Amino acid sequence: MNLTWIDWGIVAAVFAAIIAVVVLIKPLMRSVSDFLAAGRTGGRYLISLSQGTASLGAITIVGMLEMNYIAGFNMRWWEMAMAVVVVGISVSGWVLYRFRQTRCLTMAQFFEVRYSRRFRVFAGGLAFVSGIINFGIFPAVSARFFIYFCGLPRTVGLFGLEVSTFALVMIVLLWVPLYFVFSGGQIAVMITDFLQGVFVNAVFIVIVVVLMAKVDWPQIFRALAAAPAGASLANPFHTGSTKDYNFWYFFIGMIGVIYGKLSWQGTQAYNASAKSAHEAKMGDVLANWRGIPQWGLFLVFVPIVAYTFWHGEGFAEAAASVRPVLDGLGSEALRSQLTVPVALTKLLPVGLMGAFAAVMLAAAVGCNETYLHSWGSVFIQDVVQPLRKRPFAPAQHLKVLKLAILGVAAFSFVFSLLFQQSEYIFLFFAVTGAIFAGGSGAVIIGGLYWKRGTAAAAWSAMIVGAVTAVGGIVVQQLDPDFPVNGQMFWGLAMALSSVVYVAVSLLAGRGGKAFDMDRMLHRGAHLVEEEYTVVDAVPVKGWKVLGMGREFTRFDKVIYVATYAWTASWVAVFVVGTVLNLTGEVADLAWMRFWRAYTLIMLAVSIAVIVWFSVGGIINLKEMIGTLKVMTRDHADTGFVGKERGR
Repeated sequence: MNLTWIDWGIVAAVFAAIIAVVVLIKPLMRSVSDFLAAGRTGGRYLISLSQGTASLGAITIVGMLEMNYIAGFNMRWWEMAMAVVVVGISVSGWVLYRFRQTRCLTMAQFFEVRYSRRFRVFAGGLAFVSGIINFGIFPAVSARFFIYFCGLPRTVGLFGLEVSTFALVMIVLLWVPLYFVFSGGQIAVMITDFLQGVFVNAVFIVIVVVLMAKVDWPQIFRALAAAPAGASLANPFHTGSTKDYNFWYFFIGMIGVIYGKLSWQGTQAYNASAKSAHEAKMGDVLANWRGIPQWGLFLVFVPIVAYTFWHGEGFAEAAASVRPVLDGLGSEALRSQLTVPVALTKLLPVGLMGAFAAVMLAAAVGCNETYLHSWGSVFIQDVVQPLRKRPFAPAQHLKVLKLAILGVAAFSFVFSLLFQQSEYIFLFFAVTGAIFAGGSGAVIIGGLYWKRGTAAAAWSAMIVGAVTAVGGIVVQQLDPDFPVNGQMFWGLAMALSSVVYVAVSLLAGRGGKAFDMDRMLHRGAHLVEEEYTVVDAVPVKGWKVLGMGREFTRFDKVIYVATYAWTASWVAVFVVGTVLNLTGEVADLAWMRFWRAYTLIMLAVSIAVIVWFSVGGIINLKEMIGTLKVMTRDHADTGFVGKERGR
């Protein structure tokens, strides 16, 4: 085994602490709304950090380590251009604010209110199928990480039988999240994900600092300089021969950030868990900061160190000692996934090995509990319940939700055992997610912002998106070397679905009555008072330009301005760097020095972010627990839409 008793002790302590938290908060869940949306009591920091942890997951960490090992620092360069888009949709409340105004518990519930009950069932079923296939590889990828990082044997003796370690680890990674979800629903998911997020970010920073001390920048520079021509890991303008993770991957991703806002239902419970629309919006703005320790620092720098380990000077003996581990893997896909984790077994010291294993356990549990909760809830709320003439009784509702979640866990276990993954993790995510997300963006945006959008258009867009994505999956299974990858099929699905939605709405909606948006969004005569609290009755007009309304406190405005300034700084860097490279030749050494400065800046900001979000999250957590203890539950708040709202 690669872990010592000290390492295993750290893993056990973290594991025990998480379980203890779930046991303590179990009595707080008292209604269907608590189970589905934490009683709508989440504050901005709690929402932001816990959702970030849920979105991260062990599989995402493995996937990002894989991607950045191939693409190097270059991904971060193109993401600087994307930053304007991300901040823009955050500060404007793009999609999220209006969805929260609908007071719907799930996206498909919104589909019923906006389009029809039949469309809700169809869309919910499509989201469910897309989600469970996408989720199907989570247990397998996570289990393989633990087996090869921890050095676990292929089989273990159990009751006189030799049992597959792979299967046992997957059972643990599914059973623990099931216990959490069954015990506390979305309340348990949010609280454990928040606490795990604080731990994950802290360990990430420590690992980066240790690796900086172990691998110096001259070693990194020399390793990156030896990369093949046209596949630079430091110069984003010398990547013409880089396959898959190139300019087009990031361009399609940038479009997808706008188009697909709230499309992905894997973390859908967070869409309704905020205590108000404004808090949901602020949580989204804070997401621009919460991801810095993860996406901006650890997941960028660590793959570079791993590349130096495998290709640079000073690590030849250590690399040779573990290369047989990679060579013994059965497929190129597995070798790609485990290249960085295997390197870390030789780079991390005792104690930090255990801390990183605990991080991956926390990330796996946090992500799996969120996805199990989401896909099980989507099936019941958006497929089963709309087919009923009357809502479930509360106790019955909770029972069928748990049965559906158990079914999702069983499916993912079997799928992970049988499915042979042949594509990079993130390309698999793109094409399987597009079964739903390829068409849903057009349907969501059109439904929230265009009163002339029609049910016929929604049906057409979703069908076109799904057919395009499924076609991509079939083609890739028949021909793994097909030149169009999963990301490109997603881009094609988005484009075709958007055109179809607009065209069908214009054709089918002629002479028809426009949809009542005020009623759906609880505006005007339908206003829900607690959704909008005026802080400044006479706002400065300029704030409106920046997306700040009368509900903004002084500190809210500070957060907004800081977010604008941070983003503008990196956009300026991107513009200057791009101009310099298009008008002349910037040496690779200059690029490497830039990335060193970038890493140090991200390290400093990451430390500040951890302190900021930890304090804010703890305050939100105390407020949430206090509210849940005393609030009166509305047991009719189950996501059921009556005949007067669903057509």
